[in-house]
Order: sequence, then structure tokens, then C-alpha cells
Amino acid sequence: MQKILIYLLLITTTYSYCQELNLPVFTQQLADNDFVVSPTYAGIGDNLKIRANGLTQWVGIKDAPDNQSLYADFRIADRSGVGVSFYNDRNGNTMQMGAKFSFAHHIILDYYSKQYLSFGISYNFNNIKFDISKFNNGTGQPPFSDPGVTDDRRNSNNNFDAGILYRNKGFYFSFNANNILEKQLNELLVQNEPQLLLNYQIYSGYIFRSPNRKDVELEPSVYYQMFSSDKRSSTDVNFKYRKFNRNEDYIWAGISYRFLNDQFFKPLNLGPMAGFKKSNFYFGYAYQITMNDLSGYNSGTHVVTIGFDFLRGISNCPCTQSPVH
Repeated sequence: MQKILIYLLLITTTYSYCQELNLPVFTQQLADNDFVVSPTYAGIGDNLKIRANGLTQWVGIKDAPDNQSLYADFRIADRSGVGVSFYNDRNGNTMQMGAKFSFAHHIILDYYSKQYLSFGISYNFNNIKFDISKFNNGTGQPPFSDPGVTDDRRNSNNNFDAGILYRNKGFYFSFNANNILEKQLNELLVQNEPQLLLNYQIYSGYIFRSPNRKDVELEPSVYYQMFSSDKRSSTDVNFKYRKFNRNEDYIWAGISYRFLNDQFFKPLNLGPMAGFKKSNFYFGYAYQITMNDLSGYNSGTHVVTIGFDFLRGISNCPCTQSPVH
């Protein structure tokens, strides 16, 4: 039992380091919010789009990661878009708050074959804090805190993301580089915190429409992420189904499979997701079943998305039209 507890502690500690400025992406982008993955999606669509996410990871484990985030993006002029995101994240005694401000520009490669190219950039601001109020010496007896730590430790970081997006009819492929700058280390925090936070993300998929069923869309997609610091990487394989009505409202359902790239047959998470869009209101729910050694100690990860679409306005440029029906 002691070895298991030590293993869980190491997993949680490691995750708290790697999660800094790299907030967890499970299925939030699949809730019709690709802007979660890349700034290149800012301004694609006919509305001001707002999505609020609540993510509770490893339910059943004390002080497991918990995250709330808010995303909004909209088009400016015909070919450009802006977006902003705010997040609040807690992982044990580690707390983060931050924001991203994004800009994207979209161009037409070929009008008749519907090929478009988009460029995006984000400025990131992050504030991390270590709450010492619950520190203890492990014995359950006073003194509970380390006498060498007298105040909450905090630090702020600034960074940038950049990405490119290619679309061809129902096909899309985006490449993103996150946290391009090296982190300025703060010796008042932890000595072994990572300096290189750069990570790469690829997100690609295809939206199929049946010629006999105009009200149905099928969307397989893949999400890949690789961290430069230690070269570890993971892949999500996803599938979505949408069913529309005459008013362009729809219901959707899907499934996601996440694995480390050197362990394809040992999934980290496997889970269903479902939701609907009614008029300007959007709702989505995803449940990720933990499949690794933590599965016996938690009931999985829950992700809830609530959204609103406002200010409908059709662009004169097809390069900003949404691929969704």
C-alpha cells in the first residue's frame, strides 16, 4: 500500500510540473470549440462564440487537478478573428490563473476547391502560486509547516503560441507550437521546475456529409501532443456524430481514446461524450474513464461545457465559414 501511495504522489507531483502553462486538453475542443487547441481558429464561424468548461480530473483522489476555463472568439472584418481565454486551475497546493489573447488571419488558397490557410498567434500570461497553508511535516504533529517557508510562493510568466491551419472542404489540419519562450526560473519556488515548456500539437480531422442524409455529419479526428523537455507524447483518436433538424439545431455523440505513443494498446483514457445545440445555447458533457494504474483510486474525469453563440453575421469571405453544417 505504501508503494502505491508513493506512486500516486509521484504521478501527481510530475503532473503539476508539466501542467504549468499547459492546461489539460481532454475533449474540450470536440465541444465545437477548436479554438481550445489553436489560435488559428479565432474568427471562423458566423457568431461570437463563448464556451465555458469545467473539468474535474481523477474524481475520488484528494487534491486532484480541477480546472475552469472560459473561451470567446469572434471575427473582425472579413478575414481576421480575435479570441481570449481565461483559466483557473488547481492541483493540490498548486494554483494557476492566466489568460490568452489571440489573433488569426485567414486567406483563400483556391476559391473553387475551397482551400484555405490560417495563421494565428497568442500572447499568454500565467500566474502560479504554491499555497503553504496546508503544508505539514508528514507526521500529523506540530510543527506542520516548513520553518524555512514563511509565505505563499508565486511567480508570473509570459509566453507566446503560434500556429497554422490548412482546410480543404471538410478536411482540416493544424499545427501549433505552445510556449515558445524559455521560462524564467524563480529560485524561490521549486529547484527542479522545468525551464523548457515548449510543446507541439497537431489536430486534424474530416467532416463527412452523406449525399443521402443531409442532416447527418460524421467527424473522425486526431489530436497529438509532444513535449520538447522530455520528448513524451500522446495521441487522442476521436469520433463524433451530429444529427441536425430543420432549424439547424443538432444533437451529437462521440467517443475518445487517448494513449501514450509508445503504448498504443495501453490507453490512458477512454470515454463517451454527448451534447446538443439549441438555438444559441450549447451544452456538452464528456466522461473519461481512467485506464492506467490510477483506475482503482478514482472514478474518471468529468468535463462539462456550456456555450452561447451571439451576434450572427455572415462574412463575405468563405475562408471564415464554419465547416460544421
